[in-house]
Amino acid sequence: MNGRIYLDYNATTPLAPEVAAAMRPCLSEDFGNPSSMHWAGSEARDAVEAARSRVAALLCCDATEIVFTSGGTESNNQALKGIFYTCCRDEAPPHFITSQIEHPSILEPCRFLEGLGAEVSYLPVDRLGQVNPNDVKEAIRRATVLITVMHANNETGVIQPITEIAQVAHDRGVLCHTDAAQTVGKIPVDVESLGVDLLSIAGHKLYGPKGVGATFIREGVEIASLLHGAGHEAGQRAGTENVASIVGLGTACDVARRWLETADTGILRDYFWQRLRATFGDLVVLNGHPDKRLPNTLNVSFQGLLGSDILAELPAVAASTGSACHAGVHCLSPVLEAMGVEDSIGLGAIRFSLGRTTTAREIDWVIRELERIISVSDQVVGKGTASTGAKKSIAR
Repeated sequence: MNGRIYLDYNATTPLAPEVAAAMRPCLSEDFGNPSSMHWAGSEARDAVEAARSRVAALLCCDATEIVFTSGGTESNNQALKGIFYTCCRDEAPPHFITSQIEHPSILEPCRFLEGLGAEVSYLPVDRLGQVNPNDVKEAIRRATVLITVMHANNETGVIQPITEIAQVAHDRGVLCHTDAAQTVGKIPVDVESLGVDLLSIAGHKLYGPKGVGATFIREGVEIASLLHGAGHEAGQRAGTENVASIVGLGTACDVARRWLETADTGILRDYFWQRLRATFGDLVVLNGHPDKRLPNTLNVSFQGLLGSDILAELPAVAASTGSACHAGVHCLSPVLEAMGVEDSIGLGAIRFSLGRTTTAREIDWVIRELERIISVSDQVVGKGTASTGAKKSIAR
């Protein structure tokens, strides 16, 4: 196969054609400021509100509960810091509960808030990458103000039991937030079914533009504004709205809502995994829950090898590794480390994340290329077995 293959859709997605078409007029003709009271402002304001309704329709909430932001990172910061500043007037330091496998846009704000006096509990996950709701229950204190656990992990795709966690939170009068950047547009996300009070989404994860996102803030939840200025976004987020990107996000949500009705990405993901097992047997290991994970995400390890070395031999394939290299030393992904994955397995991790246009032909090509560059000795290929002393190497 000629050309390049993109299998890193969890990192970012291309603009859907419908999104690009919807944004184009906002970059030329519909240039008004939504806060202006004349005709140009009215047109821009109508476009923003139409987009808000489309985002709300995807999340199954009211449009008044959607606040536009610059992306998932801001939305996560808005949720955590907004609750902190609302509750920091209490006598006891506000207490937050999160997990060890969160995205940096959750973990770093938590550390920042610890510097301001907050207390944070970082819960472990099991070998399959899931948080135990009972651990959440046991971690709740009198001063707990927010529980934040991601809907699905960006590396492994493992889906967390958010409905159960939210129920635990509400039973104790605690608010619940989830970072849904990886799930919105890939699986149905209904804030009523989840039971969360706050939820974050990122436009570029669901075929929308970069630099735009949204926060769901349930009606009645008091949260301090992160940005202060004029009263944009019902006083929740100051700053003139990024109309073109907001329109793009609204269109992306509308496209996603229709696409989810017939989505079958999970079939192709499972085909990919079956081909890997048939070709490499026990040399390849699945990281994460076998069932409760995103339908587009396949995080696998090639035992005894480095994922970065494998991808270096596959320059035509865009995918991500499960480790980082600092000064020549390879470090295990914090997510896999929290799951208790051994270095010999975790350092060989590669995350393949599929998209709406990924094909079986592309998967077959990747399998053939992997087979070409990975030499497996003493392994019974295709039978799912490998000797303990199997020799693994990358052909040069």
